[in-house]
Amino acid sequence: MKNQHAVSAFLFWLCCELCCSAAADTFFEIQVIDKQTRRGVPMVELITVDDVVYITDSAGRIAFHEPELSGTEVFFKVQSPGYSSAKDGFGMEGVRFIVEPGKSHTIEVTRENLAERLYRITGRDIYLDTIRLGHEAPIRNPLGTGKVIGQDTVQSVSYRNQLWWFWGDTNRLSYPLGLFRTAGAVSEPPNSGGLDPSVGVDLEYFTKEDGFARAMVDVSNQEGVVWIHGTCTVPDETGMEHIVAQYSRRMGMSEPLEQGIVRWNDDRAIFEVHEVIELQEKWRTLQGHPIRHSDAGVDYLYLGNPFSVTRVPATLSALANRNAYESFTCREDLASDPPSEQQLANAKPLRDSLGQLVWSWKKAPPVTQRDESRWLKQGLISIEEAHYLPRDVESPKRVVEMHAGTVHWNDYRKRWVMVAIEQAWDQKSPSFLGEVFYSESSTLQGPFEKAVKIATHPRQSFYNPCHHPFFDQNGGRTIYFEGTYCNTFTNSPATPRYNYNQMMYRLNLDDPRLLRTIDSGTE
Repeated sequence: MKNQHAVSAFLFWLCCELCCSAAADTFFEIQVIDKQTRRGVPMVELITVDDVVYITDSAGRIAFHEPELSGTEVFFKVQSPGYSSAKDGFGMEGVRFIVEPGKSHTIEVTRENLAERLYRITGRDIYLDTIRLGHEAPIRNPLGTGKVIGQDTVQSVSYRNQLWWFWGDTNRLSYPLGLFRTAGAVSEPPNSGGLDPSVGVDLEYFTKEDGFARAMVDVSNQEGVVWIHGTCTVPDETGMEHIVAQYSRRMGMSEPLEQGIVRWNDDRAIFEVHEVIELQEKWRTLQGHPIRHSDAGVDYLYLGNPFSVTRVPATLSALANRNAYESFTCREDLASDPPSEQQLANAKPLRDSLGQLVWSWKKAPPVTQRDESRWLKQGLISIEEAHYLPRDVESPKRVVEMHAGTVHWNDYRKRWVMVAIEQAWDQKSPSFLGEVFYSESSTLQGPFEKAVKIATHPRQSFYNPCHHPFFDQNGGRTIYFEGTYCNTFTNSPATPRYNYNQMMYRLNLDDPRLLRTIDSGTE
């Protein structure tokens, strides 16, 4: 891997030298910046009147190279999800200026999102225009590394003084079919030689001899893809920490063929199967992005996606013990284990003699937002009794059905904060899986009562967002989250280079716009 970095560094230097010498005479520099922060904005589209599209890189730059337009005044429509530009007297949202090689122009946009889009984490040509224009990029491999051009759904964990990153399917340039056995990389933490998260993440991929990312999971049966979830660390009986995860081998989006727990082998640098779990097991295994938290002196892993509805003692031995799992539930007792889907669908909430819901930890399947949604429609609970059905602050009667995300403790808010996307069945929503919401609760199990939209991706997806607490700054006032930006589950065209890649956002929890809505009416 060191030799690869040496070659990459040389090529990067050579590219910079060549670009710097040509930039002044060849390119017209356009940079789009956030009017408030003065920072370049990634993924802004500039569209000419004849529909030619130029897209900013992660520094908000475009290296405009159209020699035949030299000295010509050009109008560009400016559009980017969550951002807007000024309109002229005819209501046209855009700018016009004369393009001249060797010169530059800056465009200001207003951020309407509460969250600020920072940069693309994965893929190639992350800072392509910046390099072409002769500027210095903030990351070590600004044109990409590991021959990766696209990656789906991140799992992250801190282990042995490094940050470890794992993704699902990974695309490459050489063929439409890429890696479907989980890719992986490491980076240095910000306080130990790594970059400030506002700048970027220097990823060092685990690669094959050809330089492309290699498989991170060793499963003997080669049929199907292998995805991992619930990545975390737990100690064994000697106290040594291990990275573990839940794996699922399946034929694409269909039902799994095999599932279980994998454990990282430090010597082989790969996940190996630790335990195979029967396929009918739906909840007593690792899920989502586990939270390590103590209750009554017991160190637990809290599991769920995004809500923490299940827990198990945080030890390697407990993960293999189905009787060690319990869930937070108010459902009446069920007759069988595991219960059938019909039994779960027919079960009602349990109330005490005063009519109050009885919530407790039991060795039984958890109550989920799907259960609460069904009970709400059946009139069995009120919206005020729901733990997992936050209401949209912009429309308090509207329930936000969360699809996936994370929950973590926040030192600034002194609450458990959630970043998750909505699964929007409502045709009025800008996107099906692209609207990102923030919610919070005083307890890990909720209730999560309000949801504030913090980022939008109209007609695109931004699924499986993940807040990284190891990047929190300013005593928790500033948090960072990423997600998979793509056109999957839409009928929209893909965004070149950005499609099917990870995008980083920053959210300031002391933003007055956020506090006005999330704190209104709370105690």
